[in-house]
Amino acid sequence: MRCLPCHKEDTAMDTALLFWNNMISTCGVPKIIISDRDPKFKYKSWTNLYDMLGTKLAFSIAYHPQTDGLAERMIQTMEVILRRFCAYGMQYNDHEVYTHAWVTLLPAVQLAYNKSQHSTTRKTPTLV
Repeated sequence: MRCLPCHKEDTAMDTALLFWNNMISTCGVPKIIISDRDPKFKYKSWTNLYDMLGTKLAFSIAYHPQTDGLAERMIQTMEVILRRFCAYGMQYNDHEVYTHAWVTLLPAVQLAYNKSQHSTTRKTPTLV
């Protein structure tokens, strides 16, 4: 699982460049990308990238929350971890060593999530 800082104001090109610079260059080319129905994934910059890489884009089914269930659950878990990390930084108010700026905490949150064992499978997300 990878955490990348995105913002509502990001354009399709911003998102495509973020994906290229942080995913493709380090993890390789995915065979398929499953996305929600965000319109920015249908822009020409994205469709050109899919075509160039030979990647298939699949959208989740509209009004079918079960399709998005796994991704939504992971996002909720990430939000909980991120809030705890931010709260820890504010509690100790140690701005030189620890920060509560969420963007700077993403690598630590990503590591915490990827190293945690699932209670049922007893495996980490990187092994599933």
